[in-house]
Amino acid sequence: MKRCLIVLSLLVVAAAAAKAKEHPGKAYIEKNGYQGASTCESQGCDAVTAKKLRGTGHWKHSSTVDNVDDVEPGKEYGMKNRIYTMCNGNDLVNDLKEIPPNPKTGKTKFTGCNTCHPGNHISDVGSTGKDAENAIDCLVCHSPVYDYRLRKPYKDEMGRVVMGQDRSVKAAMAVGKPGVKNCMVCHEAAGGGVLLKRGFSFTKETDVHAAKKMVCVDCHGAKDHRIPTGYDPNNWANDGVRVACADCHGEAPHKDEDSNRHAARIACQTCHIPRTGGALAKDFTKWTQGSDGFYEPTTLRMEANETAPAYAWYNRTVANTPAFIGPKGSRADKESRIHPFKLYEGKAFFDRKTGRLLSMDFAPPMATGDTLAGVASAAKTLGIREYDPVPGWQTVYFGSSHLVTKEKALSCANCHAPNGALNFKSLGYADEEIRKLTSAALYFDKMAAKQKEDW
Repeated sequence: MKRCLIVLSLLVVAAAAAKAKEHPGKAYIEKNGYQGASTCESQGCDAVTAKKLRGTGHWKHSSTVDNVDDVEPGKEYGMKNRIYTMCNGNDLVNDLKEIPPNPKTGKTKFTGCNTCHPGNHISDVGSTGKDAENAIDCLVCHSPVYDYRLRKPYKDEMGRVVMGQDRSVKAAMAVGKPGVKNCMVCHEAAGGGVLLKRGFSFTKETDVHAAKKMVCVDCHGAKDHRIPTGYDPNNWANDGVRVACADCHGEAPHKDEDSNRHAARIACQTCHIPRTGGALAKDFTKWTQGSDGFYEPTTLRMEANETAPAYAWYNRTVANTPAFIGPKGSRADKESRIHPFKLYEGKAFFDRKTGRLLSMDFAPPMATGDTLAGVASAAKTLGIREYDPVPGWQTVYFGSSHLVTKEKALSCANCHAPNGALNFKSLGYADEEIRKLTSAALYFDKMAAKQKEDW
């Protein structure tokens, strides 16, 4: 009898737990459908959630920036208005629109940098007010069964370009913590194609965190929709909240004291992210025609884990010139650590008069391959009347914080060898120091003991 009572009690607890997890407003949504954030608000969800989202980088695509050279104090920067050679455009000049018909096929298509904005395009980047709140696509981030086929642009009865959304009851009833796909549907394809921009994937084969069934928000956990980010030299817009490996692993994460001593001047990523990938270089002055008749910037690309990073001292401040965007720091600067970076080079048009990089509206070259027509269209949008376009190159260093491995992390011999991963000369070491740092005497006994233990 006692056993039966215990089982019955467990069933009651399980039933109560199941009931507690039932979606708020379930009956209402099943009867009336889901109309977006207004539905959530009417059913007792946090009434200010939509307002809070509108103040974040995901909605504004910009923020003030305090660690980058040559930016205007107090001005907001980000995908909304930045110009650099991974994208060579921004939300302002590459607003979601229908491009001109392709002369060869007569076909057209919708394109724009802001296709990843979580609005409906009518209420677009940085928009405010009740209409903007109602336009927020909550489910694109929070529903694991979101039908991404419905998230495509179309023209409404007024001729406006609208970004479609999945607001089905099925998607609304499945809401929860964002999964990997919810994040990667935008972040993986940023920069014009899968893996191009930062060159990483997040799968059990490529990242130890994914292998442990972690998802993006386990590290990038939001509060009031403010997403913590790292200090990627090329990722300027932020929500004022940061995340670092040490948040979980501490400043002395190893059992081995030699490794912990290294961690004082060497970033975790340097040893634990030994490879990178994605686009090596893009040429925006010469576009290549695809089989569909449309043009894309000529791009050299690699798979994830296919290329070696570049290593540099980094103190979390960023050099920003027309020819270079990347880390600042030095061996002498105690705030600097050695970090790995994905090195990228982009060719685009610069203004001979000012030396500044010119932006490009992708619609004309995508249809016809005419790159200067794209520059002219962007200049008109930005109010630039006089300019002299000349081709040039820009180097960009992207932070490398994914593709984390434990088993294939760099060992002593990977760095402290004459042909090791680190270029000690470029990192500021003298010849005599380099001779000592690249000698097997540093690590021979230790590695021999470990080798014997492994065998």
